[in-house]
Amino acid sequence: MEYDVIVIGGGPSGLMAAIAAGEKGAKVLLIDKGEKLGRKLAISGGGRCNVTNRLPVEEIIKHLPGNGKFLYSAFSIFSNEDIIAFFEKLGISLKEEDHGRMFPVSNKAQSVVDALLEQLEKLHVRVFKNSPVAEVIYENGQTAAVLLKDGQKIAAKSIVIAVGGKSVPHTGSTGDGYAWAEKAGHTITELFPTEVPVTSSEPFIRNKTLQGLALRDIDVSVLNPKGKPIISHRMDMLFTHFGISGPAVLRCSQFVVKAMKKWKLKEVTMSLDALPDKKEEEIFQEIIDLVKSEPKKSIKNTLKGLLPERYLLFLLEQNGIDPSEQGGTISNDKIRSFAKSCKQFLINVNGTLPLEKAFVTGGGVSVKEIEPQTMGSKLMAGLFFCGEILDVHGYTGGYNITSALVTGRLAGTNAAYAAKNRA
Repeated sequence: MEYDVIVIGGGPSGLMAAIAAGEKGAKVLLIDKGEKLGRKLAISGGGRCNVTNRLPVEEIIKHLPGNGKFLYSAFSIFSNEDIIAFFEKLGISLKEEDHGRMFPVSNKAQSVVDALLEQLEKLHVRVFKNSPVAEVIYENGQTAAVLLKDGQKIAAKSIVIAVGGKSVPHTGSTGDGYAWAEKAGHTITELFPTEVPVTSSEPFIRNKTLQGLALRDIDVSVLNPKGKPIISHRMDMLFTHFGISGPAVLRCSQFVVKAMKKWKLKEVTMSLDALPDKKEEEIFQEIIDLVKSEPKKSIKNTLKGLLPERYLLFLLEQNGIDPSEQGGTISNDKIRSFAKSCKQFLINVNGTLPLEKAFVTGGGVSVKEIEPQTMGSKLMAGLFFCGEILDVHGYTGGYNITSALVTGRLAGTNAAYAAKNRA
């Protein structure tokens, strides 16, 4: 049995690639090693499926710090607005939420998965589930066939590899595709976790002093060895039993990994600014004025509401201030140092949770070896890549899924054209 296009991997990019190839009239087979297609889609956006982001393309590319610029050509062919139109045509109405994130009106990721599966059926795309691929076979400088682990060999004119990276392995992303890419001559850039919680062995983390405490709308920075910020993100964060997490920290995580590598460090310093809208001097003066107006009041009551209570008591103690002490008896130096720690509380971090615990894989098939308009391999005729196996990664918020759907669309469309040209 020969197919025009075989797509390996039933995640967002693979489903999109199979549909795109089917729409071009190609005879398509979609192979997935799991029981269910679209598993990553079904859990994305907290089970609501953040299908894309409506920000302008320039902004989306800024939110893809891992080689986002590679996608400029792709976006000019199939953009985030085209993704929205594509889903609406499938009967999935979308709504816009904060920061441009687009969700199905149903709030159910499964409705998105079901619509894609229905479209595969309409286009007569064959689907093999529970069918792990052993290898991709190349002959005479072009794709030839796929060999399944059960011994079946299936010929194809074009092959799309859409098996994801190594993050969230319970959805089937276990890095299988890297070996098939290397066999075709491709370079796999070093893999690392991104969008992942950060670890620390600071005493207050080990003692779980702040475990479970969330700080809202805080500025989190990763500092270089000279103490200058490499990156800052203003969002929420969370203290955990092993370190820190939450949206601001996840966005900073890849910069922790890169800084440790670049400067060969065992630890990197991060800085927390809990009052990003105020200057240090302003905070100092406000506290001095409050203390002057009620010098006998305990400092913790004077400062009530300035910060979440647990964090307030923690910072007071860090600066040698007894929370029950009367404000009037505390030296200006101590108040100044407290004001400073509201603006820049430094925490040493020593890495991140492993790649398997990350939301997104950094690294992958080098984009220098991929045609940006087609997602075709520059090294092997008939081979296409899409989604997270590529060395393209972004922050959470619909950016990675946008990249997966856009690259999937191009890979599937062009795999169909390549198959017709080989016919």
